[in-house]
Amino acid sequence: MGSLSKALLSSTLLSLRSFSSSPTPISPPPFSLSFAFKNSFAYSLTSKKRPPFLLAFSSANFICKTVEYKFPDPVPEFADAETDKFRSHLLKKLSKKEDIYGDSVEEVVGICEEIFSTFLHSEYGGPGTLLVIPFIDMADTINERGLPGGPEAARAAVKWATDHVDKDWKEWTGTN
Repeated sequence: MGSLSKALLSSTLLSLRSFSSSPTPISPPPFSLSFAFKNSFAYSLTSKKRPPFLLAFSSANFICKTVEYKFPDPVPEFADAETDKFRSHLLKKLSKKEDIYGDSVEEVVGICEEIFSTFLHSEYGGPGTLLVIPFIDMADTINERGLPGGPEAARAAVKWATDHVDKDWKEWTGTN
């Protein structure tokens, strides 16, 4: 510990001790705590080492109790209805791009539908639970199978999902 930090620490502790044990009327300590903080901070900037006084204050952990929110379980009826909407939209959207998909439109839509349905049935529990992972899986699976337009299909799928799924869930459950 450097001589400046030892002097700073001992003078601050002496000031605090004399201030707290004084039987006379309360008066400010001769060496203020704010002055100690300012000098400790300046010392830590110039020496690249923190004095123990500042370390004691800056290392105090704030204890926060985290409350775990339980999302509702997926609703199979909602998942089925939403998957049907998703399939019809994606089929219509991708059919317009014959130059990209050609004869593979049905197969590409089938892959996207299967992944989306699995996600809705197993993980989607309402607003705040729509994840990007299924859409990445769509693009990856389409590409792995050698089909055209994986990224474009995934983009169309995620666009539709972000625009509709949470809103449809609120309508389905009657919450706003």
